[in-house]
Amino acid sequence: MLLRAAEPSDALAVAQVHVRSWQGAYRGLMPDDYLDGLRPQDRAQTYTFGSPPSPKQPVTWVALDGGAILGFATVTARPGDGPAGCGRLDALYVDPTRWGKGVGRALMADARTRLAAAGCAEAVLWVLVGNDRAQRFYRADGWQADGTRQTGLVWDLPVDEVRFRRSLG
Repeated sequence: MLLRAAEPSDALAVAQVHVRSWQGAYRGLMPDDYLDGLRPQDRAQTYTFGSPPSPKQPVTWVALDGGAILGFATVTARPGDGPAGCGRLDALYVDPTRWGKGVGRALMADARTRLAAAGCAEAVLWVLVGNDRAQRFYRADGWQADGTRQTGLVWDLPVDEVRFRRSLG
């Protein structure tokens, strides 16, 4: 498995993983008609891969095997929802056919390393309330829910989320 920065030409393949992962992970947590209506072509248009680096610009890395994108992680080194020196894991999605095969662990380790290298002492992430599989995954990696909850819009759908926090030291 190879990890590398996402490139503009990766947008559709990343969006396909993103949509399939949502459809697999969020079934029962979001309306079926909403999940069934997600289109990778729509999601691909929102990515900013290849943009010039900046402190608040999200950065995405992909995991590949034989040229196929298996998953991706997006981080922001200085988000607005945490203290100074705090990074954020914006997204971590793996194709459902590769769940449990180490892709997510590799992407997570890489994301933590990148945030620490950018000077972040700790990181936060938001996870959908009821997404027990993801919460178990994050806890196994040392993340802990910090009691902060929010209701926000994700892809135009209101969702309840809980914040997790982890030291990067």
